[in-house]
Parts: sequence; structure tokens; C-alpha cells
Amino acid sequence: MSGTSSQPIPASSPKPATTAGLKSMTGYAQARASENGWSLRVAIRSVNHRFLDLHLRVPDGFEPLEPRIRQIVRERVRRGHLDVTLHYELEGPSAVGVNHDVAAAYLKAASSLRKEFSIQSEPDVESIMRLPGVIGAAATSLESELERLESVVGRCLIESLDKLDRMRAEEANHLRQEMSARLGNITSLASKVSVLAERARPTFAKRLESRLRELLGEAQIDPARLAQEAALAAERSDVSEELVRLRSHVQQFQGLLASASEAGKKLDFLLQEMQREANTLLSKTPGQEAEGLEITRLALEIKSEIEKLREQVQNIE
Repeated sequence: MSGTSSQPIPASSPKPATTAGLKSMTGYAQARASENGWSLRVAIRSVNHRFLDLHLRVPDGFEPLEPRIRQIVRERVRRGHLDVTLHYELEGPSAVGVNHDVAAAYLKAASSLRKEFSIQSEPDVESIMRLPGVIGAAATSLESELERLESVVGRCLIESLDKLDRMRAEEANHLRQEMSARLGNITSLASKVSVLAERARPTFAKRLESRLRELLGEAQIDPARLAQEAALAAERSDVSEELVRLRSHVQQFQGLLASASEAGKKLDFLLQEMQREANTLLSKTPGQEAEGLEITRLALEIKSEIEKLREQVQNIE
């Protein structure tokens, strides 16, 4: 990077290259710049979190830039645990210097000892140079460079955020494919449950009627009323409404995967509703007939797919 005239961190960050669609909360990006004997690097690491949890680390002297850095990050990222680290170091000849004050203090102390103990030898310069604090980073006035550095920090930060956006979008694409496949599995399983439930309804009604006759024993009861009660009981065990709602939730989920951004919380809510329907489905499983046992197995598979979806959604912004 050349030493051209610089501008401060912009009042509002440029819009990212990728603004729409799902984003993962996992990613890493960095950007570098070198100018006038120093180098600077901005690194961003992101993992999943329920809210935006921003941790910023800057070298001594860069504290005045912190509020603007935080503002830019918040404009670009809504959720996730973010570690934003600013590295700054001198390069070339300016990276090493002699601390004259420290060296002078050592020489003064050595001279005092020579006089006190009548030592004839002169102080060894090489030995002085090896003493703590004599050699170190060249003394520079960070305040005089801060305006120029502010511009470079802003450019590196925005470049890092652009790279992070692309990486998080790519990760979200992989998650979208996996989740779409699981939604397909849920739809297929629900269709099988629907067929079995419809097949099981007459059998379940007859079993209920038989059970009622056993309980009533010799008591007289209107056959029509008996059949009606059995039919009502069978109706209460009907799972068609749960399957309709489950399919509706799956369709909404697919719609959010296809086009929505910042959809993580909405997807999580839909999964809670899907889990509720699956639990109700299990509670209505009709008896111990072959159909009932198979419906139970399928409902458990649906719950398993929902749990796997929940794990993946936890990483969506």
C-alpha cells in the first residue's frame, strides 16, 4: 500500500457484496496493509451465539478507534460470537531502535561504580546493548500516525467483513443443502404415516367398540350409540391435523431457506412447532397393531430428523 493521503474510517461502511440469503455464524477472515515502515492486520473469527457477542482487541494507543470499529461490525453482523483482533507492528529499520535514556542510565551507573571502586576499565558497549530495555522497538509517536492508521484500519476491517460474509454464505449453502435433504425425509415419513393412519382407522374403531362391549358386559346399550362412541374415540386419535400442520411448517421452513436472511430464530421457532406436532403424533399412535407400531417408528424418525435440523439451525444467523 502506498503512502497516499488517507481518510478516516467512513461514517457508514459500504454495503457488503453479499447482503441477502442465509449466513452461517462460523467463519474466519483477515486483511493486511503495509505503509511507511509499519504493517497492520485485522483478523475476525466468528462462531455461533444466540446474540451478537463482540470481543475487540487493539494494541495500546488504538483505543480511540474502538467505538467506530464496533459500530461498523454491528452494522454488518447480527448474531454470533466475534473476536476482532487488530495487530500492528513496525517493520524494517524503524522496527528496532536504541532507548537512549535507558542506555544513558546504565552508563551513568557504570561510571559511578568505576569511581567508587577505582575501576580502570571502560564500560563495554556491546554488554550495555544486551542489558534489558536498551534495544527495542523504535520510539514513534502513535498519535501523529493515528489519523493515517484510522483510514487503513477502516479499509482492512471492511475487507475482512466482506471476506467473512462470503465465507459464512458458502457455509450456509452447505447447511441449506443438508437441511433441505432432511426436510425431504420428514415429508416422505409424514406421507407414510398418513397412509398407515388411514388404513388403521377402521381397525382402531372396531377395537374400541370391542373394548367398550367388554367393559359394559351385560349392560344394555344402543348399538348405534356404541358405534358412535367408538367413532368419536377413533376421531380423537386421528393424526391428519398434525400431519397437515407438520407439512405446513416444512413448507415455511423451505421458504426461509430459499430466500430469507437472518432467519435463524424463525427457523428455530418452526422446529419447536414441528417437534410439538411429532410429539402429538406419538401420543395418538393407535394401539399395538402392526400399523400402530409402524406409525410409532416413523414418528420417532421424524423427531430424529427434527433434532438434527435443530443442531444445524443453531449455526444460522
